[in-house]
This record gives sequence, C-alpha cells and structure tokens, in this order.
Amino acid sequence: MSTQVPALLDGLVDDAAVFPPGSAPLPDAVAAHRRHRTSWYADLVGPLLVPATRLPELAGLLGADERIAVGVIGDVPLDRLDEVRATADPRVRVRQVEAAVARRGEDPLPGLTELVALARRSGAGPASLDAVYAELPLTFGLMGALDALAAARADGVPVAAKFRTGGLAAELFPTPAELAAVICACRDRGLPFKLTAGLHQAVRHLDPETGFTHHGFVNVLAATLAAAGGAPVARVAELLTAADPRPLVQHAEAGLAGPRPLWIGFGSCSILEPLTDLIRLGLVNGGFDA
Repeated sequence: MSTQVPALLDGLVDDAAVFPPGSAPLPDAVAAHRRHRTSWYADLVGPLLVPATRLPELAGLLGADERIAVGVIGDVPLDRLDEVRATADPRVRVRQVEAAVARRGEDPLPGLTELVALARRSGAGPASLDAVYAELPLTFGLMGALDALAAARADGVPVAAKFRTGGLAAELFPTPAELAAVICACRDRGLPFKLTAGLHQAVRHLDPETGFTHHGFVNVLAATLAAAGGAPVARVAELLTAADPRPLVQHAEAGLAGPRPLWIGFGSCSILEPLTDLIRLGLVNGGFDA
C-alpha cells in the first residue's frame, strides 16, 4: 500500500476544528486546513466545517486567488440558510449544508420538509450544493423521517441523513444496537448518512474523564461495510461493540480499494488524531510532513 489514502477512506474526516472540544479560532483553523489540503493525507480530509453565522469571516482570511470548500453548519433558522449561502464570498465554495431539523422528542417532519425544500432549490446551477444533511434525533418519528429523505433523494434532491453519536449527556450516545438499527435502516432505503460527535478514536472505548463509552470510527466503518453486504442488525451491532481492533481492521482491509458504502464520514475537531489511529492500525501507510 502506498502512502496515499486508500479509496475506502477518501474524504472520511471533515475538518471541524472550530467546534468543541477543540474550539480553534477560525484564523488558526483556516491555516491548519490549508496544510491538511496540501499534505500527503489530503484525500482523507473533507471540507472545513463553519457555523453559518461565521461564514462572512472567511473573506478576510483568504488570499486574493485562494479558494476554499466549506460545509455550513446551520446555527441560524432553516429559512435563513439560503440567505447565508447567497452572501458567501465568491472564493468560498459552500459544498454542503448541515442542519438539525428537530430536538429530541419533537416531530422531525416539519423541519425536514423545510430543509428538503432548500435542498431542492440548491440542487442545480453553478452554486449548487453537493448535499444537504438533515440531522435527525434518534427518537420519535425517525423511521418516517428516513422514509421522507429516501423519497426526496429518489426524486433527485441531494439530501442525506446525519446522526449524533455523542455529546454532553449519556442519552446522546446511542447504544450499539440502536446505531446498528439506524445503519441498517439507511441501508434498506439506500440512504447515505453522516455522523457527528463522540467519534474521537478508532475503536470503541471508555473515556475516563466523562465516564461515557464512545463509539469508534473504525467500528462504524466495519459495521457499515458489513451492513452494505447484507449483514443483519445483530451482526452490525456486534461489530460496533467490539473493543478488539483486529476483526475491525480485517473488515476494513477487505474493502480498502473500493469506495465507502453508505457512510459519508464524520466531523472531527482534529484531523491528525484519526489519521494517527489509522496509521497505527495499518489502514494508512505514511508519516507526518506537518
């Protein structure tokens, strides 16, 4: 294997440096993103994620001929996201928009309908979005929301799902069985998905500082590969539960040369930490140049 990132890991990690727990100042995040995008591991790195309210700040941080691809995280009402995109500096390519459509326990369909309408408007033309991600709570109305997303996607709308796998409270960490059911539900609908929060390390582990057990991103990778191959929920959950990296790496190694099915990737406030884990596990062969 060369030092290039295998196809299976292409664009796996979006650059969420400005978000907690890293919370880097935006100028520092832009400078680091430049280094990532010109490094040997650049293929691993997705767009820089920026809150919608901070998108205008990018104009003062770019060179005259510089271009940057970003993902906008909706920290404004859904009906203002079009306005935010329209006022972006021409050097900023808004590649994707991600927004929560409901709080836990709320009906996700009204917010989802609004976000799908935005995606429908934004799916064509020179400033078209690659994707709009609807962040769905893993509670009331989830399966109906997935059905609605799948129907919109079948109609050509560039939408996909997004789920939280961690946070500041225990209920924000889905169990392996819950996450496996969601992965398989997306598989059954042909619906791509993103994950966010809690995926700090490659393998499932207990964080001694918080007391929360975190999902591992290589667990998710192996589980998604198994799901895409037709594995039942129980088998997918078993892979999500594994704390031994060896079976996870075996699953990943078998698919390294091909594209990643279903799972778009995840945001991380550090690019180098997941890269280090991938090197340690032998899934990427390389060394740091930054």
